[in-house]
Amino acid sequence: MSLTDRRTRPVPGTDRRGGPVNRPSRGRRHRPEGFAARLAVGLKYLSLVGAALVVLLPLLVLLMASLKTNDEFVNGAPFDAPGNWFNLDNYVTAFTRGGMLRAFANTSLILLVSVAGTVLIGSMAAYALDRFEFRLRRTIIALFLLATLVPGVTTQVATFQVVNQLGLFNTRWSAIALFLGTDIISIYIFQQFLRGIPRELDESAAIEGASHLTIYLRIILPLLKPAIATVVIIKGIAIYNEFYIPFLYMPDSELGVISTSLFRFKGPFGAQWEVISAGVILVIIPTLIVFLLLQRFIYNGFTSGATK
Repeated sequence: MSLTDRRTRPVPGTDRRGGPVNRPSRGRRHRPEGFAARLAVGLKYLSLVGAALVVLLPLLVLLMASLKTNDEFVNGAPFDAPGNWFNLDNYVTAFTRGGMLRAFANTSLILLVSVAGTVLIGSMAAYALDRFEFRLRRTIIALFLLATLVPGVTTQVATFQVVNQLGLFNTRWSAIALFLGTDIISIYIFQQFLRGIPRELDESAAIEGASHLTIYLRIILPLLKPAIATVVIIKGIAIYNEFYIPFLYMPDSELGVISTSLFRFKGPFGAQWEVISAGVILVIIPTLIVFLLLQRFIYNGFTSGATK
């Protein structure tokens, strides 16, 4: 072999330029890592399936119970299929005897007025706390936090006396007045969004002669649409599912909401659980549709508010 061939011959493990050769690795060395990755993915999907079953099985049992007769419900097992999958008698009973249509009307009226008031008061409070510097500002925020730590049940005696003295007992306005007050969660959500709105917009509008109310209505409020959607959904679901306040302050059957109307199917000598199941399905359907249509606002509202 000549001297030139020896010089040009590559060293084992390197290419002609002297760089390392990327040899394909053996599969045995990566099998443990690949197995761990596949195991992690499998456990992830297994946990998701388990969580889905935990959520969906009660709804499935509830749906089957709403389609059963009283004999099928009493004598059968929870997972037994109904004899007639098109048996809608329980739904008819829930609408007629339970007054579900009237309950939906009362709930809708209370919900619309209360949510509108919550958005208005909460956004105004957040605007004042975020944009203005004044005495006791931090104290007011601390009092909001302190109010959330006080259990609502402990103040019901005093609250009931106030509502009774105002003449609101056994009227829709009693629930509206109690729901109308905002909470620290709504203020916090609005504040997080307000921190992402540049103050230069307020200053520019103020230079043009706009008042604080005009700035709030024409600049701040339109920019708070994602936060408003988030608060509307959270507060609306809470009011929609509320039982204690309507039951205590609106005992009249004509003022019943969906929660109290369902409760009236339970008497001292038993309960019509198949009719209650049908009523619960009727109650779930509107909230499910609204949530599926507006769920992106909830996630966007929380994530955007957390990063601003």
